[in-house]
Amino acid sequence: MIDPLLIVVVGIVVVALVTVIAPRFNIAGPLVLLAIGLGVSLLPFVPAIAIDPEVILIGVLPPLLYSAAVQLPAIEFRRDFAPIAGLSVLLVVASSLGLGLFFAAVIPGLGLALGVALGAILSPTDAVATSIAKRLGIEPRVVTMLEGESLLNDATALVLLRTAVAAVASGFAFADAVGNFAWGVLLALVLGALVGWGNLRLRERVTNSAANTALSFTVPFLAYLPTEHFGGSGLVAAVVAGIVTGQGAARRFTPEQRLSDRLNWRTIELILEGGVFLVFGLELKDVVRSNLEENEGLWHGAWLALSALGIALAVRAIYVAGLIWLQGRRSRRNTGHRERTALLSQRVDEMEEAYHADPERFHRRRSNPAGAARRFTWVRRRISRTVADLDYYRDTPLGWRHGTVIVWAGMRGVVTLAAAQTLPREGVQDRPLLIFVAFLVALFSLLIQGLTLPAVVRALGLSGRGGEGPTREEQHALDAELRAAAVTAVTSGTLARRNGEPFPADLVERAGARLTRPPDDEVTARARDLLELRLASIEAMRRELELVSRDGRYSTAALRHALAELDADQLSLELRLDGED
Repeated sequence: MIDPLLIVVVGIVVVALVTVIAPRFNIAGPLVLLAIGLGVSLLPFVPAIAIDPEVILIGVLPPLLYSAAVQLPAIEFRRDFAPIAGLSVLLVVASSLGLGLFFAAVIPGLGLALGVALGAILSPTDAVATSIAKRLGIEPRVVTMLEGESLLNDATALVLLRTAVAAVASGFAFADAVGNFAWGVLLALVLGALVGWGNLRLRERVTNSAANTALSFTVPFLAYLPTEHFGGSGLVAAVVAGIVTGQGAARRFTPEQRLSDRLNWRTIELILEGGVFLVFGLELKDVVRSNLEENEGLWHGAWLALSALGIALAVRAIYVAGLIWLQGRRSRRNTGHRERTALLSQRVDEMEEAYHADPERFHRRRSNPAGAARRFTWVRRRISRTVADLDYYRDTPLGWRHGTVIVWAGMRGVVTLAAAQTLPREGVQDRPLLIFVAFLVALFSLLIQGLTLPAVVRALGLSGRGGEGPTREEQHALDAELRAAAVTAVTSGTLARRNGEPFPADLVERAGARLTRPPDDEVTARARDLLELRLASIEAMRRELELVSRDGRYSTAALRHALAELDADQLSLELRLDGED
């Protein structure tokens, strides 16, 4: 009997080595791990391995989805929320019904309810599988849509699965199904948001780095477990908690916390994601043997799986074609939206000029005169965000090539496997066959779509056109705004040391030109003052960055890059100052 601890250690080593080596041969690491697990499972001395699906559903998926949600580009996600929601809900329902009719027709005695249950298992794309697409340099808007879909469609699929399985025993009730779905999503949104908010408020008060890291590891489970207990979708709750945490981290966490979270969760994501694909391959032997014993061959399950994958891709292609058409119509209407926004901006300018010319007239008409300036600021920010959104849709149009990538990159993976194994053992006809079909659909999807996706992207001319980082022009423009804010803050004389003492006036005068250049001389008292002043100016830039992030003029990638630079500068300065202390 092999020591389980040794298996875990070897698995982590394999995942780490494949992560380093696979990119050198331009091969997706998850596919290499899948092949390794598949090969090892076929060795005669390796016993059959079957992982309890609860381990995947509870122990692996919540932290994986939470980690992805923390890094989700929130600005772009908001802009494309409508198509993402459609892919996550409408497409999953349509695919489940289509597959359910197919399975009910070709598997004798299965029934429509159980067919829809299997369809729900096969419908959602997988966040782990989508990681293959992220490495190909696809345009960020397409990646965001794929990522958002894979994070949210699990709720639809799992609620459909529960409803269909319940209908096998007690019959189907449409009102109950809709009510269960609405309750599951609403509860997940509320509890996930509360856990995310509580995570931010608690961890901003915990200064010990090790304790803070330990708390961060509990967040996805704190969101998942109570939501599932009360009948909601725990996976959606983990996603919501991740989104709330990711958006509040820039304002509430220290640079050390953000750096620690980024590195720790990247490591967890690497191990869990790689481990899932490795286990995926290792489980093959047990699944194949069960079907050989009960179905006297593998061809029946194989043609069912290939047919199901074809149906799922066909339904997806039809839906995405309609989505691209609607997005094209929306883009053509953007010119009119821009004209109306320009007129509104002009009207706001006129009202603000009138306010400054005769503020008393406004004060007489408003019960809160002091809020007039704030209202003008709020309206201007909304207008700026609308203009930025229109620019985003204009600069990143979705065409048939992007639609092709969205269709082909929608791969099935670990959620399909784990959900299939939750089918009840009692009252479910042909359970081993259904699990085998789900396993083959995920396997064929990863191998066929995963291996050919790079070639498809290159053939469409989309390879290397995108990326997760900001453009150089965008980053330069954002840096210029932050430097201008820092210079304004320094020359205003309002900045103070960390202990609250003001800076000398002559030092403030000389500081503007040296704001971003560390002193080369030894840390003297004068140089120390300059370091303190630079540290205070970084805080001013961070406040400006928070304001800039609200109007949508810059992408999430540019904002995060700028924040990472400010964090690195602050950590460097604090190390120098603390070392001198």
